[in-house]
Amino acid sequence: MILCSTDGVPGKKITKVMGLVRGNTIRARHLGRDVMAVFKHMAGGEISDYTKMMAETREQAIDRLAEDAEALGANAIVGLRFTTTSMMQGAAEFLVYGTAVVCEDE
Repeated sequence: MILCSTDGVPGKKITKVMGLVRGNTIRARHLGRDVMAVFKHMAGGEISDYTKMMAETREQAIDRLAEDAEALGANAIVGLRFTTTSMMQGAAEFLVYGTAVVCEDE
Protein backbone atom coordinates (compact mmCIF):
# COMPACT_ATOMS: atom_id res chain seq x y z
CA MET A 1 0.00 0.00 0.00
CA ILE A 2 1.38 3.39 -1.02
CA LEU A 3 0.65 6.22 1.43
CA CYS A 4 1.10 9.86 0.35
CA SER A 5 0.18 13.17 1.89
CA THR A 6 0.24 14.67 -1.63
CA ASP A 7 -2.68 14.58 -4.07
CA GLY A 8 -0.86 12.15 -6.34
CA VAL A 9 1.89 9.56 -6.37
CA PRO A 10 5.07 10.57 -8.22
CA GLY A 11 5.64 8.31 -11.24
CA LYS A 12 2.13 6.85 -10.99
CA LYS A 13 -1.16 7.63 -12.71
CA ILE A 14 -4.38 7.47 -10.71
CA THR A 15 -6.81 5.34 -12.72
CA LYS A 16 -9.68 5.09 -10.26
CA VAL A 17 -10.80 6.89 -7.11
CA MET A 18 -12.30 4.48 -4.58
CA GLY A 19 -13.36 7.03 -1.96
CA LEU A 20 -12.64 8.25 1.54
CA VAL A 21 -10.93 5.84 3.93
CA ARG A 22 -10.05 6.23 7.57
CA GLY A 23 -8.50 4.54 10.53
CA ASN A 24 -8.85 5.57 14.12
CA THR A 25 -8.19 4.52 17.67
CA ILE A 26 -8.97 6.00 21.07
CA ARG A 27 -6.35 5.80 23.77
CA ALA A 28 -6.40 6.65 27.43
CA ARG A 29 -3.42 7.59 29.54
CA HIS A 30 -2.12 5.12 32.08
CA LEU A 31 -2.03 6.23 35.72
CA GLY A 32 1.47 4.82 36.23
CA ARG A 33 2.73 6.72 33.21
CA ASP A 34 1.10 9.91 34.49
CA VAL A 35 3.03 9.72 37.76
CA MET A 36 6.32 9.33 35.91
CA ALA A 37 5.33 12.12 33.50
CA VAL A 38 4.83 14.54 36.40
CA PHE A 39 8.39 13.92 37.59
CA LYS A 40 9.72 14.24 34.03
CA HIS A 41 7.76 17.48 33.59
CA MET A 42 9.40 18.96 36.68
CA ALA A 43 12.89 17.91 35.57
CA GLY A 44 12.34 18.66 31.88
CA GLY A 45 12.94 16.52 28.83
CA GLU A 46 11.07 14.03 26.68
CA ILE A 47 8.36 11.88 28.22
CA SER A 48 9.37 8.72 26.42
CA ASP A 49 6.41 6.61 27.61
CA TYR A 50 4.01 9.04 25.93
CA THR A 51 6.18 9.22 22.81
CA LYS A 52 6.05 5.43 22.56
CA MET A 53 2.29 5.36 23.20
CA MET A 54 1.63 7.93 20.45
CA ALA A 55 3.86 6.08 17.97
CA GLU A 56 1.94 2.85 18.64
CA THR A 57 -1.35 4.73 18.32
CA ARG A 58 -0.35 6.20 14.94
CA GLU A 59 0.70 2.78 13.64
CA GLN A 60 -2.58 1.18 14.72
CA ALA A 61 -4.61 3.93 13.01
CA ILE A 62 -2.51 3.60 9.82
CA ASP A 63 -3.00 -0.19 9.82
CA ARG A 64 -6.77 0.29 10.07
CA LEU A 65 -6.66 2.89 7.28
CA ALA A 66 -4.79 0.48 5.00
CA GLU A 67 -7.27 -2.31 5.77
CA ASP A 68 -10.15 0.00 4.87
CA ALA A 69 -8.48 0.90 1.54
CA GLU A 70 -7.61 -2.71 0.70
CA ALA A 71 -11.24 -3.72 1.30
CA LEU A 72 -12.20 -1.26 -1.46
CA GLY A 73 -9.58 -2.67 -3.83
CA ALA A 74 -7.22 0.31 -3.64
CA ASN A 75 -3.45 0.08 -3.88
CA ALA A 76 -2.67 3.62 -2.67
CA ILE A 77 -3.99 6.38 -0.42
CA VAL A 78 -3.44 10.04 -1.32
CA GLY A 79 -4.16 13.23 0.60
CA LEU A 80 -3.27 11.51 3.87
CA ARG A 81 -3.99 13.58 6.99
CA PHE A 82 -3.78 13.04 10.75
CA THR A 83 -5.90 14.62 13.46
CA THR A 84 -6.55 14.17 17.16
CA THR A 85 -9.56 14.97 19.30
CA SER A 86 -9.91 14.97 23.05
CA MET A 87 -12.73 12.61 24.00
CA MET A 88 -12.60 13.10 27.77
CA GLN A 89 -9.98 13.99 30.32
CA GLY A 90 -7.09 11.61 29.77
CA ALA A 91 -8.41 10.04 26.54
CA ALA A 92 -8.05 11.09 22.92
CA GLU A 93 -9.01 9.86 19.48
CA PHE A 94 -6.30 9.62 16.84
CA LEU A 95 -7.69 9.68 13.29
CA VAL A 96 -5.94 9.25 9.96
CA TYR A 97 -7.84 9.70 6.70
CA GLY A 98 -7.30 10.06 2.99
CA THR A 99 -8.57 9.09 -0.46
CA ALA A 100 -8.21 5.48 -1.58
CA VAL A 101 -7.15 5.17 -5.21
CA VAL A 102 -5.95 2.66 -7.75
CA CYS A 103 -2.79 3.77 -9.48
CA GLU A 104 -0.39 2.28 -12.00
CA ASP A 105 2.99 3.15 -13.50
CA GLU A 106 2.99 6.00 -16.03
